[in-house]
Amino acid sequence: MKILLTLALVLFATMLGAQNAPDEAAIRKLIEDESTAWNNGDAEAYSRNFATDGTFTNILGMFFTGHQAFLDRHEEIFKGMFRGTVARQDIVSVKFVRADVAVVETLTWISGFSKSGPPPGAHTDAKGRLCTRLLQVLVRDGGKWSIASYHNTDVKPGTPVPEPK
Repeated sequence: MKILLTLALVLFATMLGAQNAPDEAAIRKLIEDESTAWNNGDAEAYSRNFATDGTFTNILGMFFTGHQAFLDRHEEIFKGMFRGTVARQDIVSVKFVRADVAVVETLTWISGFSKSGPPPGAHTDAKGRLCTRLLQVLVRDGGKWSIASYHNTDVKPGTPVPEPK
């Protein structure tokens, strides 16, 4: 009986993993597209997958609600302190809470700041990069993944983080 139960659990876990594979690939593509949009300074593309009623907390702790606020904020920063910067995101984890809800955590490095540097209160590492931990909650609706919540926090000096892959 124990063997049958173990086999059933292994089979279920294998099937669940196989069902999530296309969704995980779509999520990884979404993250890749975010980096590309950031590197192009394209707020419209960066905001493309942000939900109409999504919530957004930036590295300064400012809180925003809605797609338009997310777009407006990124238009502002791409014209200002983050103009010409380069983003790199490494996915730390993708966790499916349900088949249609995923929590994605990335380590993000922003480099290429102008002489004015990063935002006030944010710190760069020895290589001049701003490192953040970005947590995004994604929801699949009608086959499309959208960002329901986006919470970004900068990594404080002295906190160890791995180098980008």
